[in-house]
Amino acid sequence: MIEKILLGHGSGGKLMHELLRDYFLPEFSITEALDAALLSEIPGRIALTTDSYVITPIFFPGGNIGELSVNGTVNDLSMMGATPLFLTAGFIIEEGFPLKDLKNILSSMSSAAKKAGVKIVAGDTKVVEKGKADGIFINTSGIGVIPDGVEIHPKKIKPGDVVIISGPVGTHGISIVSGRNGLSFDPPLLSDTKALNYLVDELIKASIEIHAMRDPTRGGLATTLKEIALQTDLCIEIEEDKIPVLSSVRGACEILGLDPLYSANEGIMVLFVSPGDAQRTVEILRKKGEDLSTIIGIVKEEPSGKVILKTKIGGTRLLEMLSGEQLPRIC
Repeated sequence: MIEKILLGHGSGGKLMHELLRDYFLPEFSITEALDAALLSEIPGRIALTTDSYVITPIFFPGGNIGELSVNGTVNDLSMMGATPLFLTAGFIIEEGFPLKDLKNILSSMSSAAKKAGVKIVAGDTKVVEKGKADGIFINTSGIGVIPDGVEIHPKKIKPGDVVIISGPVGTHGISIVSGRNGLSFDPPLLSDTKALNYLVDELIKASIEIHAMRDPTRGGLATTLKEIALQTDLCIEIEEDKIPVLSSVRGACEILGLDPLYSANEGIMVLFVSPGDAQRTVEILRKKGEDLSTIIGIVKEEPSGKVILKTKIGGTRLLEMLSGEQLPRIC
C-alpha cells in the first residue's frame, strides 16, 4: 500500500488519476476531472482574487495550510464586500509527502469551504522531486459577486471615520512561533484562522455604512493601517490601550522581542465606518461572537499618510510598514 507521494503521482498517468479519484475529487465533491470548471452565469460585479500558501509548519496550533488557504481566499473577497462563491486550488507537493497528511489537509479544506458556504470547483496537482519544495504549497483563486449598492474601497474613507477591529491582534503569528519552537501556553494559544464572510454579510444586511475593510495578515495591523494611510493620503490615529491583545500573545511578544501590532492575523478585520454606525457595528460583531470587537481610533485629515499611535503612557508613536520579515513563511 502506497503511503507517500511518489513522482508518478504527478506524471499524468495511472497513479495521478488514482490520487485524484481517491483523495481530491471526493473531498471537494467534484464528480469528474475536467480541464476547467463550468460555472453558471454569475450576475453582478465580479470580484476575483488569488493567493499562495507556503506556511511552515504545515500543521500549526489551531489549523493547517489547507483550511488557511480557504479562509484566506474567502476573506480577501469578503474585504471588498463580495459574497464568495467559488474557489480553485493548485497543489505543489514534494515527493515523499505522507498521503495521510495530504488527506487531512484536503479534509480540512473541504470542511472550511462548507463552513464558509463556498465550493472548490477546480484544481491542479504537481509533484516535484524530494528536496525541491517543502512538503506542500497551495495556490488558490476565488470568485465572488459584489451585491448592488455595495461600494467598499479605501478611497471611500474620509476624515471622521471610525476605526474598528473585530478581534485581538497577533494571535496567528504567535501561534506559528509556538508551533515552530515547541512553545506551550496555558490556555493553549491557537491561530485565529477563520472565514469572515458571514460577519461581513451581517454588517451589510444591517446597512452599516462601511467605507473600507482589510484583514491584517502579513505585516499585522500596523502595516495594514500604514498602507491605507498612504492610499488615502489621510491620517489614522489609534489608541494603544484600546487595541485588544491576548495576555499570552503580549507575554510571548515581550519574551521574543516581537511587536503584536506587526504580528500576522488570519481571522480578524479592521473596518472604517461612518461615525454614526460605529457603535452599532461593534454591537453586531459582538452578537456574532466577536466579544473583543472595539473602536480603536479615528481618521483625520492631517498629517497626511501617517499612522499615529497614542501610547498608554500618554505619548505618541509613528507606525510605519514592517521592515523586512518579523516572521517569514507565515501564510
